Amino acid sequence: GVRPKNSNKIRCIVSEVGRACVRYKCVLPNSIQSVLRQRPGWAEVKDDGEWDLNWCDVGWLRENYDHSYMEEHVRINHFRNHYELTRKNLMVKNLKRYKKLLEREVGPMEASRCSFFPCTFALPSEYHLFVEEFKRCPGSTWIMKPVAKSQGKGIFLFRKLKDIMDWKKDGGRSEEQKDSTQVENYVAQRYIENPYLINGRKFDLRVYVLVSSYAPLKAWLYRDGFARFSNTRFSLNSIDDKYMHLTNVAVQKTAPDYDPEKGCKWQMQQLRRYLTAKHGREAVETLFAEMDNIFVRSLQSVQKIIINDKRCFELYGYDILLDQDLKPWLIEVNASPSYTPSGQEDYEMKCRLLEDTLNVVDMEGRLTGKEKRVGGFDLMWNDGPVCREDANLETLASSCFTANTHLGCVNDRERQLRRLMKPLLCQKRM
Repeated sequence: GVRPKNSNKIRCIVSEVGRACVRYKCVLPNSIQSVLRQRPGWAEVKDDGEWDLNWCDVGWLRENYDHSYMEEHVRINHFRNHYELTRKNLMVKNLKRYKKLLEREVGPMEASRCSFFPCTFALPSEYHLFVEEFKRCPGSTWIMKPVAKSQGKGIFLFRKLKDIMDWKKDGGRSEEQKDSTQVENYVAQRYIENPYLINGRKFDLRVYVLVSSYAPLKAWLYRDGFARFSNTRFSLNSIDDKYMHLTNVAVQKTAPDYDPEKGCKWQMQQLRRYLTAKHGREAVETLFAEMDNIFVRSLQSVQKIIINDKRCFELYGYDILLDQDLKPWLIEVNASPSYTPSGQEDYEMKCRLLEDTLNVVDMEGRLTGKEKRVGGFDLMWNDGPVCREDANLETLASSCFTANTHLGCVNDRERQLRRLMKPLLCQKRM
C-alpha cells in the first residue's frame, strides 16, 4: 500500500480514478464486515498491513492500544477505557458518584434526574451493604449478573440470601487465600417487578448512541433501534424461567418453541406507534425525553474519566427497560453490541446503522463538522444540548426547548444523505 502524505486534514490516498481510498482492518465476521467491503474506495488490509480505520474487538484494544504508535488521521472504534461505562459494576459506581456530585454542587432536584438505574451493589465487595438493603425489603426479587459477561450468561434471579452465599465476603482470609478462591465479580440489582408488558410479555429496548468525542462531549442518537421480547408470558411466580425474564436474543433463540421467522423483535418505529396509540402523544414524548436524559447523563458521568483520544469513537448499545408507569430504566451499556443479524429486517437495520456510523466518522473528509444530522444519526449533544433544526424562532425564544432527537421516528436517511452530500460534491468540483 501507498503511505499517505502528512497532512492535518483527514488523509486518504487518491487513486488513478480520483477516488479516495481508505484502508481498513476488521477481524469481526458479521454485518460490519459486509458494510466495510461495500464502501466505495475502501480496501481491506490483512495482518500487519497499515490501516486508516481499525474496527477491532475490545481484546485487541487491551493488548495493542498502549504499545502502538498511531498516526493523527487514523480512527479506532473504542475509547481506551470504555469499560468505565460498559462494565456493569463500573457504570453504577460512576453514576452513583456523579449523582452525589450533582447533589452537592447543584442540588437534590438535579441529582434526582439521575434516578434511572435500579438499586445496585457490587459483590463481593459491597455484600454487607447489600444485606442491609435486602433485609429492609423482605420478599423482593433481586437479579445477579456477572460484571463482564454478555448475552445473558451467568444471570439468575433470587429471593433468598442462601442463594448467593458464595459471594459473602469473608474478612478473615488472607489476601493469598482470597486469590486462590476468587469468586467472580457480580452485581446484585433490584429486579424491576412491574415491567411494561405487551401481550403479557416482557421486553427491553436496544438503542444506539455514537460518541465521536468526550472532550468536548459530542454524542449522536440513531433513529432506529428495536424492542426484544421474551418468548414466555411474564409472571413472578417462576423466577427460574430464563425465557420469561431475560430478553437477550442469544437466550431466547434457545427456547424450544422459538420461531426464527417470527423472531422476537419489534422495530423502534413500531413500538413508538403502539405506545402512542395506547397512551397518547404527550406521554410518549415525555418517555422518549426521559430516555434522552439517560443517554446524556450516563455519558456525562464518565466524561471526565474516559481517556479522550480524537482518533477514537464508540458506538454504544444501550439496554433500556420500561416499567408499567412508562418510566425508563437503564439496565446496561454495551461496548460491543451484537451486529449479528437475527433476520433480514435486522440485517438491513444494522447495515444502515453501521454505514451511518462510518458517515459520521467521515474518513473521506466530506463533512463540514457543523452537521446536526448525518443519515439516521441526529446530533443530540455538542458540548451542550442541541436544538432541533425545525424549531421556529418563537420556540427558541420561549423556554420550550425541543431536543434534536428522533428515536423511533421516520428514518429517511437516503434522501437526507443525498441532500447532505450534494452541495459538498459541488464545492469539491468547483
